[in-house]
Amino acid sequence: MSGTSQTAPDDHGSGRGRGDGPDPATESFVAHRNLLFTVAYEMLGSAADAEDVLQETWLRWAGVDLATVRDQRAYLVRITTRQALSRLRVLGRRKESYVGPWLPEPLLTAPDVADDVELADSVSMAMLLVLETLAPAERAVFVLREVFDLGYDEIAEAVDKSPAAVRQIAHRARAHVAARRPRGGVSAAETRDAVDAFRRAAETGDLQSLLDILAPDVVYLGDGGGVKQAVPRPIVGADKVGRLLSAGLGWITGAATLEPAQVNGYPALILRVNGEIDTVVALRIDDGLVTGLYAVRNPEKLSHMQRETALRR
Repeated sequence: MSGTSQTAPDDHGSGRGRGDGPDPATESFVAHRNLLFTVAYEMLGSAADAEDVLQETWLRWAGVDLATVRDQRAYLVRITTRQALSRLRVLGRRKESYVGPWLPEPLLTAPDVADDVELADSVSMAMLLVLETLAPAERAVFVLREVFDLGYDEIAEAVDKSPAAVRQIAHRARAHVAARRPRGGVSAAETRDAVDAFRRAAETGDLQSLLDILAPDVVYLGDGGGVKQAVPRPIVGADKVGRLLSAGLGWITGAATLEPAQVNGYPALILRVNGEIDTVVALRIDDGLVTGLYAVRNPEKLSHMQRETALRR
């Protein structure tokens, strides 16, 4: 692969060839980069690992004879999917030794992600946790079929299975996800209202206000990665979660602030202490009530909260 960049080009056009502009391989990769990152991220739940997958995809793509490629987008998605499946095995071993609950890596997302309802739903923290319960092949098939609308033949090539097997896997994965996904559709306005109400209650530490916005079966998960203090196991129930939050968040004054943000396509909250991000709190809203709280504190998972990440279908 002489003459090719060893670093995956980004969407600003880095990774140029020797001429006046990017070479055809670079142009194609850059054009599809945000799509490929989204595929990898939805399969892995980790932005850092998704970036590594893109690097590996680029290294393979840079050595391909483009004259032999009929559909460059499909070819790139196939490489990315295979690399992500390999990375899933590594992630699985890593999670076995992870301290406390493991949560997906949160992304600060642009408003256009929220405008695409299906994309926002697919990258939400709640959905990524549902996808965690799928086997690797099921996750890959579900993401490629339900989110990116790839044909069964294309998916079969990506996961090295027959189209008939892919159809069966897709049916099984669809049923699995349907039984676990958010209970009812909630408009963007309803979600914002619920998040605003939760924020006001959390800032004051008012237990009754928290109980008014929390669903009876609300679940709170905290991810400190063994680096930051976090709850070691899920906290379930409005009373337990409300008391935890009223005790832990009622002091948000002075050097600490709770700011609204778009995280993984949905309204969320960022807790800053002395201006630095301390915790990202993503919320799952069902029927106007908070049913899930996902508090990510592990510093290694907060790097993609510094600037917006572009996601594409």
